[in-house]
Amino acid sequence: MATTKFKGTDVELIGNEVNVGDKAPAITVVNSEGLGDVVVGGATGKKQLIIVVPSLDTGVCATETRNFNSKAASLGDVTATIVSLDLPFAAGRFCQSEGINDLTVCSDFRNKDFANAYGVLLGGSVLAGVTCRAIFVVNEEGVVTYKEIVPEITEEPNYDAAIAAVS
Repeated sequence: MATTKFKGTDVELIGNEVNVGDKAPAITVVNSEGLGDVVVGGATGKKQLIIVVPSLDTGVCATETRNFNSKAASLGDVTATIVSLDLPFAAGRFCQSEGINDLTVCSDFRNKDFANAYGVLLGGSVLAGVTCRAIFVVNEEGVVTYKEIVPEITEEPNYDAAIAAVS
């Protein structure tokens, strides 16, 4: 059973754990712009940086999204996507107010398909039902080449390692 921590307390992660070397499941999420479908994971012929956050309405998630937005412009031919369980309307407002335009920001609110398929759904805790903080890098053939489940949800990920893994 995979876990992370919230304020020092272990929290179980629910779903199918995806690890480096595994095929990344192709999952449909909802774009915060226009509510269209976006597929993350799978073989797309491009590298993918999939950034999973609990909620854009928290300081750490907002900071992380702004940081990845500023780094995404220099990544070249890489698809960079934020996935949360925030409603697309709220995510869209966040992107508009924060000037997030180099990332695709998506929601997994409909069925939590992404959270379950990647094993990033939080179990029994006060945050049960939202995602943990995680990073996945998927290569052109759809194989996971980098994974970080941030050990403490209230902390930011290792930006340098994630960018190096997708570069």
